[in-house]
Order: sequence, then structure tokens, then C-alpha cells
Amino acid sequence: MNGATVLVADDDHGIRTVLTQALGRAGYDVRTTSNAATLWRWVSDGDGDLVITDVIMPDENGLDLLPRIRKLRPDLRVIVMSAQNTLLTAIKAAERGAFEYLPKPFDLGELVNVVNRALAMKPSEQAPANDIAAERLPIVGRSPAMQDIYRAVARLMNTDLTVMITGESGTGKELVARALHDFGRRRGGPFVAVNMAAIPRELIESELFGHEKGSFTGAMTRASGRFEQAEGGTLFLDEIGDMPPEAQTRLLRVLQDGRYTSVGGRTPIKANVRIVAATHRDLTQLIKLGMFREDLYYRLNVVPIRIPPLRQRLEDIPELIGHFLAQSSNEGLPSKSLEPAAVERLKSHRWPGNVRELENMMKRMVALYNEPVIGVDVVEMELAGAAANHVGADEGEPATLSGTIEKHLREYFDGHNGALPPRGLYDRVLRELERPLITLTLVATRGNQVKAAEVLGLNRNTLRKKIRELDIGVMRGPK
Repeated sequence: MNGATVLVADDDHGIRTVLTQALGRAGYDVRTTSNAATLWRWVSDGDGDLVITDVIMPDENGLDLLPRIRKLRPDLRVIVMSAQNTLLTAIKAAERGAFEYLPKPFDLGELVNVVNRALAMKPSEQAPANDIAAERLPIVGRSPAMQDIYRAVARLMNTDLTVMITGESGTGKELVARALHDFGRRRGGPFVAVNMAAIPRELIESELFGHEKGSFTGAMTRASGRFEQAEGGTLFLDEIGDMPPEAQTRLLRVLQDGRYTSVGGRTPIKANVRIVAATHRDLTQLIKLGMFREDLYYRLNVVPIRIPPLRQRLEDIPELIGHFLAQSSNEGLPSKSLEPAAVERLKSHRWPGNVRELENMMKRMVALYNEPVIGVDVVEMELAGAAANHVGADEGEPATLSGTIEKHLREYFDGHNGALPPRGLYDRVLRELERPLITLTLVATRGNQVKAAEVLGLNRNTLRKKIRELDIGVMRGPK
């Protein structure tokens, strides 16, 4: 739609210049202003075919303009830009009727594509605005990876589309599911979470769909299932990859027909719930192994959201630390802070336990250490203990001895087309166990290498050699 007029409001002269040049090259007429008052005057006069506005301006918040623009000119598309890159900003922009939310810094090519789409859309396709209360969610981070999640939540929250959330354990999959519910049109209904891995296989169908009196041994009364409990709201099926085959078949039937029957029941019950599923497992691999139904996978994976592991968004760690320290203080624990070197050290850790591991570490340090400012020595000791607890964990692999062995076997078999692995697995696993074993022993002896050598039954010189070879940091214990 070349020749259309785009109204741009941003108090940053550089951004106004860049947008004028980029949109001008795309064939649009551009008018820019540094304040909300001028933008509102243009809109009131009927000028412009599209608005691009910043959130923070000298005279008014750009988000506060959105309801007024929608009321006066409901067909006028508005694109919101913001350096306040939080989930709440994305949600407010969507709820107040913005066509799109773009976090700063943004890609110019993407912005031009968004403008093209907005101007090509028919007026009837504009989503209705629906303002919300300004609540703050415990989803923290301003990294590009998190911005993608915020935008996905903002787009999906007022739909009933089935969502599949994937990510390693501890990344915050349930928090995203709760955001979809708490800010969506079903927020007046219940949010019911059920963990497939925590329920005995023989009880999963009863847990989900309920059962009738006498339907099986021990069923003394009728019991409602999670589908019935979530009526009008959201049913969150966590660890869906652990669902047994018979329950998968029943769930598929619900997703296809919108109805289910309780165990032992004959009357179909209409399901009025939104399904959000989550897993840390690779469902495509489970499908190949015959452990997960392919047709169910496609029914659940209508809209996928991937939560990145913490190691892929290390820039969010300072904000996460501040959030968890404030949370601990609100719960009655002493107010603490971390010295800059301690924060930097935490940013270099791999975090196999992801955000949950960081949260637990913050709470533990607040509770156990007296210093008002936690130093790098304390952090080093905590990380050493964490490394020992995550034997064999790497890139989301199971943090167990069996997980270590399985990982190496899988690597060998994958690399040798199913043939027997070559020799060396024994030594390889032992080497991987050696580092956390020595690290944990040094933690227990507060860094005393003489005592550590005695505990391990090693010669003192042998221990020192291994410390050098394995690049183990020597730490001091708490005073």
C-alpha cells in the first residue's frame, strides 16, 4: 500500500530519522513528532493511515493513547515500540488494541514488514481491545529470546488455541501457561495444572476424566476429573510426554470431538477448557520410538512456544537476581544484595537447573549467610556445590549418574550407526565423575587440600595434579 501516510511519535530524534528513511524507501509518506499531543491532534484531524508510537514520551504514555485512538478511529492500526521490554508491556499493548508490539532495539526490515501487513489487513480483521489490570508477573527478562515469548503470549492469550510449551526443566513453562490464562479471556475461570509424571499410570485416566462409583475397585463414590474442575478455564498438562498410550488415545478423542466420558461413565460430557501442554522431552523422538501418538502431537502442537534455557539468556541474570532477592525480602527474609563480581560470576555459570536453580541459590544464600552484601567467595562455594549435584548434566541432560552413562551411550551409538561402541566408555565416565567428586570434597573440607586428599585416599601431590588438570577452582568456605 505505497503512498499511505505513517504517523511516527518518538522523543528520540535518531529513531525518527531512521524510521523516516526506512519507510520512505518502502514508498510511504512519513510524518514524525516527538510528543503525544501532536500525534493525537493528527489522529483527531483524520490524518494518517497507520500510527507508530513509542510508549514513554515527555507528555503522555503512548499506551494510554491506544483506547482513545481505538474509540475515535477503530480502523486505524497502531504499532507500539518500547524499550520497556517486559511481558506486561507486550500484554498491555495487545489488550489495548495495538496491531503489534516491537521491543527496542528492533530490526528495520521486520518493522517495514509489520507496516506492510498492518496496512494490507481489512478493517474487520482488527482484534478487539480489552483492557486489563496492571498486574506484574514473575516472568523476568529483557533478552531477545524472552521478547519473542512475550509477544507470543500477547497474541495468544485471548484465543482458545491449543499451545505446546517446550523447554528444559526449570525454565518456567508453567509461568508462561499461567500468563496465557491470567491475562486471557478465560481468566475468570480456574487454572488447573496436572503433572503427568507425578501420577501413577493406572490412575491418569481417572485423574483427568473422573470416574463413576463402582467403576473400579476402590471407587466408592463418584469423583470429578481435572477436565471437569477446569470447566470454563485452562487445563495445563505438564510433562505430556509421560502420558501413557491409553490416556493419549482418550485425550486425542477429546481434542477431536470436544467431548469425553468419565471412567465407567456412558454419557458424553462437553469439554469447555483451553488446553496448554508442556514437556521437557523431545516428542518427535518419542514418536519415532512408538511412545507418543503422532496424531496427538499435531493436535497439541497447534502453536509451539519454546522457552530458552538460562544459559542462552545470560544477560537476564542480573534482573532475575534482583527479582528473587526482592521476592525473598517480601517473604520475610533479610534484604540482601550481591557485589558486582558475584553477579558476573553467576553470569558465567552454565545453569543446568535453569531459572529454578538460580532462584533456589538466591533463597539459600539469603537464608544461610549473614553478610548484607554477598561476595564472590560465597557464590564460588555455592556453584561448586551445585556442580557436584549436577554430575553429568550438560545441555539439559539428566543430572544423575545413570543420565551420564545414558548420554555417553547415546552419543556412541548415534555416531556408529547402532554398532557396538568402541572401547573407552569406562574411562570416559570415570573422568566425568572425577571433577565433581573432587570439587564436592574440597567444598566439604573448606578448600583444605590436605584434608581432601585424606578423605579421597589420594596422595597430596596426586590431588594437586588433578586439581590443575581438571581446572578446579580452589575456594574458601564461609567464615
